Amino acid sequence: MDTALKHDFVERDSKSGAGPVTLFKRPTAKTGLVGWLTTVDHKKIGILYGVSAVFFLLVGGLEALFIRIQLMVPNNDFLSAETYNQMFTMHGTTMIFLAVMPLSAAFFNYMTPLMIGARDVAFPRLNSFSFWTFLAGAIILNLSWLPMLAPEGYRGIGQAPAMGWFAYANLTSSAYTPGLGTDFWIVGLQLLGVASVVAALNFIVTIINLRAPGMTMMRLPVFVWMTLVTSFLIILAFPAITIALVELMFDRLFGTNFFEVAKGGQPILWQHLFWVFGHPEVYILILPAMGIISEILPTFSRKPLFGYPIIVFSGAVIGFLGFAVWSHHMFTTGLGKVANTAFALATMTIAVPTGVKIFNWIGTMWGGRIRFSTPMVYALGFIWMFMMGGFTGIMHSAAPADAQQQDSYFVVAHFHYVLIGGSIFSLLAGLYYWVPKMSGRMASEGPGKIGFWMVFAGFNIAFFPMHFLGLNGMPRRIYTYDGNLDWNLWNYVSTLGALLLGAGVGFVVIHLVYSIFKGKPAGGDPWNGRTLEWDLPSPPPEYNFAAIPVVRARDAHWHEKHAKTPAPSSPSAEHEREHGVHMPDQSWFPALASLGMFILGLGMIFKNQTAGMFGHWSVVPIVGASVLFLGAYLWALEGPAGYHVHPEGDDGHGHGRAATKH
Repeated sequence: MDTALKHDFVERDSKSGAGPVTLFKRPTAKTGLVGWLTTVDHKKIGILYGVSAVFFLLVGGLEALFIRIQLMVPNNDFLSAETYNQMFTMHGTTMIFLAVMPLSAAFFNYMTPLMIGARDVAFPRLNSFSFWTFLAGAIILNLSWLPMLAPEGYRGIGQAPAMGWFAYANLTSSAYTPGLGTDFWIVGLQLLGVASVVAALNFIVTIINLRAPGMTMMRLPVFVWMTLVTSFLIILAFPAITIALVELMFDRLFGTNFFEVAKGGQPILWQHLFWVFGHPEVYILILPAMGIISEILPTFSRKPLFGYPIIVFSGAVIGFLGFAVWSHHMFTTGLGKVANTAFALATMTIAVPTGVKIFNWIGTMWGGRIRFSTPMVYALGFIWMFMMGGFTGIMHSAAPADAQQQDSYFVVAHFHYVLIGGSIFSLLAGLYYWVPKMSGRMASEGPGKIGFWMVFAGFNIAFFPMHFLGLNGMPRRIYTYDGNLDWNLWNYVSTLGALLLGAGVGFVVIHLVYSIFKGKPAGGDPWNGRTLEWDLPSPPPEYNFAAIPVVRARDAHWHEKHAKTPAPSSPSAEHEREHGVHMPDQSWFPALASLGMFILGLGMIFKNQTAGMFGHWSVVPIVGASVLFLGAYLWALEGPAGYHVHPEGDDGHGHGRAATKH
């Protein structure tokens, strides 16, 4: 793209057959850093999401190691109580909102258009806006660590939020968290919510409207189906947390009383609003993982996915039931027997479609010629670890059992088996599976397997002992403990496992980065894949397909490899080969609008501050709103300019030649 766009715009006189005629000069293409800042290419945006997510995965992992070092021995003073609270608050927030969700979004962005035979998402500039808004929210959350932002006399490192990632009222009231940490958390999550919702709307429109000819809904790859279900969950679940955050912001900044008990507020209202979002959020994290596994297992079992319609239907049922189980997080809040019974039954019911998926995955492998490549071993690790988390989840679904396990380390073990054993294992599987497609380079198998066993062993050594600690009475969220409580051994073992897990994740990241630059060439289809992305070169050209493919079967690429007759050309194929593929221009304005949201967010946090290095901030929200309006206005005025890429040859597989600008 970048080299091609340096050419002048040219047009051939079709009547006379004359050679190229230069009509006018255009600026050179935006390359390097500017090219990344202004890109609207879904693949580059996917890479930006992926790099950011891996960075924050390491940050969240480092926070987790600080937590485990503090708990390694009794009466430790490695962290103060305040700093410990900041660590576990930011660890949970970072891993959920800044690591797992954006890493899933990286695959959504990069793979979904390729898998449905499209050239880009429906709204490329909106896609760019979603990433830069995500980054703005992530930066605001982590700016809270900076000591220079803390008022004089404030304890701890900076004033990071210190009330848990769940932010239960009244812990978030100004009386209990008087610093700005909670305000950073509120504003950061609001920006992350904006980014997630606009991205979800974009993917829904893309999947419904931009599928290749013949790509019916029941021919969609399962990963695309899970992208669609997850996107609906996001747009339906995030309004609840948005309302809760706005109410909390009004309580803290403007003196309202939504959650202030002394003034008639209702703290339990926060829990309802938070978990109406929070439990669908669990499936926002896990359904993409299930989609990745559903693509990897057929490829490495060399068999079609067993029970495809059932897996699709069960994913949709999980998404639907995810909104009916939020109060199982609140069994001990006094909701009453009827409510507890209803939510216990709903929680048990949601295990059924999850179990159906597992049996279908086993059926896919049954009788297959399995290759235990690195993506496959991570996929198998996902199945077993997720089942372990699911077994303890069934235990929590019974309200009497949950009353005993609530707020103990048994619950910590449960959700880490679900979210790390589930999401992280599957996302690492996806990285090893799709990085060859993204980079054109293969990751070697030996180091890949070593990294897997380090992660697998470290994970189980770290989190399985937490079951024992919880059953032995160790509560969550304590920053130290006495040495005579019989918790010493398992805390020590758990910390050793966490250190091994951290080393394993670091090893995997180093191996993947090395492979991207130094690995062996991958070719277009290194895994003998089944879906359309493997029909393209690695990495794919910016326009993806030289001619939009015609899909004749599920597992479209596999079918065409073994079909006796080639697929017919799509109706637009000849026109595109003659006149080129139209691609949208790059744009500064989505990033400018996101910058406005960033400034506006900071202004809301500091609007009542008059001291410190920044002086008075009351004007900053106005500046931020103005920049946001300017970016959105100029974005709306951008014309339909773009350029044409002229695919070379007529094979439809993405090889192309120079672009022309217009």
